[in-house]
Amino acid sequence: MDIATVAGIVSAFALVFVAIILGGGIGMFIDVQSLLIVVGGTIGATMINYPLKDVLGVFKVVKNVFFASIPSAGELIPRFIDFAGKCRREGVLALEGELKNVNDPFLVKGLQLTIDGMEPESIRDLLETEIDFIRDRHQFGAEIFNTMGSFAPAMGMIGTLIGLVQMLQSMEDPSTIGPAMAVALLTTFYGAIMANLVFIPMAGKLKTRSKEEVLVKELIVNGVIALAVGENPRIVEQKLNAFLPPSERKSQFE
Repeated sequence: MDIATVAGIVSAFALVFVAIILGGGIGMFIDVQSLLIVVGGTIGATMINYPLKDVLGVFKVVKNVFFASIPSAGELIPRFIDFAGKCRREGVLALEGELKNVNDPFLVKGLQLTIDGMEPESIRDLLETEIDFIRDRHQFGAEIFNTMGSFAPAMGMIGTLIGLVQMLQSMEDPSTIGPAMAVALLTTFYGAIMANLVFIPMAGKLKTRSKEEVLVKELIVNGVIALAVGENPRIVEQKLNAFLPPSERKSQFE
C-alpha cells in the first residue's frame, strides 16, 4: 500500500474536519440535498461524457492509487545482468528455465520472444507497441478523474444557483432563507472538496504511476534487446543504469 496516498487523504480530511469542529460543529455542514446535487450530478455528467463501461472500469483503476505493484529498476538490473551472464555461458535457450521464476508478464513476454529467436528490432517494435497502449489506458483513467474533478465544482455552482433561487423566491418567509442559503453554500463546498481532495489528486497519482511503470517497461525492453544481441553483462549493466539517477547507480563489477 502507498503510505503517501493514505497519509495524504487522512491528513487532508482530518484537518478540514478539525477546522469544521473548531468553527462550531459538523452538523451544519451536512445537507442531503447538496450531496445529491453534487455527487449525483458529477456521476451523471461523467456517464454522459464517457461510455458506461469506461466509467465503471475506472473504479478498478483506483487500486493503482493505493497499491503499487511495479518492480523497481534497481531490482531488475541485477536480474538482467544474471540473464546476460547465463546467455553468454549457455546460450539464449538457457533463459527458458528462468521463466518460471519471473512474475512480470511483460518481462516474461520479452524473454519468450528472445528465446523464440525473433529479431531484436521486431521484439522492440512489439514491446514498444504494448507500452504505447498501456500508456494510453493509464492516461484515459487519469483523464476520467480529471473530468470528474472539473464537473464536481460545476455541480456545486449549479447547487448554489438552486439555493439562491429558492432563497429569492421565499424572501417573505425569513425561516426559509437559512436552509436555502445552506444549500447554496454547501454544494459549492462539497464540489470543491470532491474535486481538490479526491478526484484531481487521484488523477495526478495515476499519471505518476503511469510514468513509473512506463519507465520500468522501457528498461525491460532495453534489457531484452541486449540479451537478444548477446551483449556482455558489463555493457548490459551500463545501459540499464542509465535509467537510474546517478545516486542510485551501482555496479557489480567494481
